[in-house]
Amino acid sequence: MADAPHVPVLLSEVIDALAIAPGERHVDATFGAGGYTRAMIALGAQVYGFDRDPDAIAAGRALEVESDGALMLVPATFSAMEAELAAREALPVDGVTMDIGVSSMQLDQAERGFSFQADGPLDMRMSQEGATAADFVNTADESDIADVLHEYGDEPRARRVARAIVAARPITRTGELAYVVRRALGYKPHDKKDPATRTFQALRIEVNRELGELADGLAAAERVLKPGGTLAVITFHSGEDRLVKRFLRERSGSMPSGSRHLPEVQAKAAPSFEAVGRAVRAGEAEIARNPRARSATLRTARRTSAAAWSSVESSKGA
Repeated sequence: MADAPHVPVLLSEVIDALAIAPGERHVDATFGAGGYTRAMIALGAQVYGFDRDPDAIAAGRALEVESDGALMLVPATFSAMEAELAAREALPVDGVTMDIGVSSMQLDQAERGFSFQADGPLDMRMSQEGATAADFVNTADESDIADVLHEYGDEPRARRVARAIVAARPITRTGELAYVVRRALGYKPHDKKDPATRTFQALRIEVNRELGELADGLAAAERVLKPGGTLAVITFHSGEDRLVKRFLRERSGSMPSGSRHLPEVQAKAAPSFEAVGRAVRAGEAEIARNPRARSATLRTARRTSAAAWSSVESSKGA
């Protein structure tokens, strides 16, 4: 297999957690550049690679052909994995791997509008469909922009930034937005972290409905995994990690209450997951090779034989 253009974070830790045996079926829920998929195929797995980004699917076609049937690409969101796998008669599966957030390929393409490192259209859509980040910043109420920056970007001065964005509208370029944020926050070139980072992260999460998609994807993984199957989730943002951590605590029976993205279960069901070890983070050697790994957190869990909680709820409401 050809080398992946971008090495995925915590690759060896993910593969160790999956403990793949030849002939198993695995879902790479965030195919991207195919780094995890290549490692899965090398161990003899049949892989279903999901990605909502048409560029990632197009770039992965060569690997799909090269794999001689070991890879099937699925151009869809991972929240749709149950229906997509059922249509391909591929249920249940032995493992689901999710690498949450933006890919290096998306960040590196200025025309996709994910990064302020190079000027480009303020887009940020992973699927390349629907409303753009420019649509949001140019039409949303100031209070809504502030809420998004605070909740998804952990921006401590969200109201100041939102006020500056509204005053500068229309904003159509990444460079324009970065300038507005920097001016609002008093950025100096020697500052360790560019303050625009938080705003760009927040807008990306909002535009792509990333936390809602993650919640739906976790519930879908619960439904498609066979007993003993492994769920591996890598997050890069505190909001993502909190959501995954809470989901696994709830589904393992240690936290019965719900959240805005993961509604409360009225009647307690049997645990559908059991946690596997503690959260794993990248070591210094990997961080030195790939600075993106610094914020990565891997959480893994093993599916029990209990019914999926969503299935239990559906049956109770029938």
